Amino acid sequence: MSAITSPLKPEDKKVVVAVLQATLVDLIDLSLLGKQAHWNVIGQNFRSLHLQLDKIVAKVREHADTVAERAVALGGNPDGRASTIANASEVPQLEPGYINDGKVVAAMTDILGSIIRRMRERVAATEKPDPVTQDILIQITQDLEKHHWMIEAQR
Repeated sequence: MSAITSPLKPEDKKVVVAVLQATLVDLIDLSLLGKQAHWNVIGQNFRSLHLQLDKIVAKVREHADTVAERAVALGGNPDGRASTIANASEVPQLEPGYINDGKVVAAMTDILGSIIRRMRERVAATEKPDPVTQDILIQITQDLEKHHWMIEAQR
């Protein structure tokens, strides 16, 4: 069995694959937290938040697949195992149990904001080594910022 070769220089590949792995961790954790909030939200805005969280999760899962496949295309090995996500995630976590709709809005605003900050750093980090990956990261960041705005507007 042979490894997948990369069109990037070795030093560029190292940077880009690390960025993609960190992005994958953020996106998988966000999808899990989105589902956790989806299942446990209560309050007057239950229905709209319940549905909105599903939209976020669906989009984030789509992006996670794109990120993982990009890593493989560059000769990397994405790691989406639960233990990897648990050990590497920098995403703020939700409290267990039922969560009032106002707390869900505040928590998801913070969660999305923290990921967006890291995404913007990753966009900058991939500008020179791989504009193709940068383009993917820009699209993800755009979608996350849209969802952040739509969640934050409910405060």
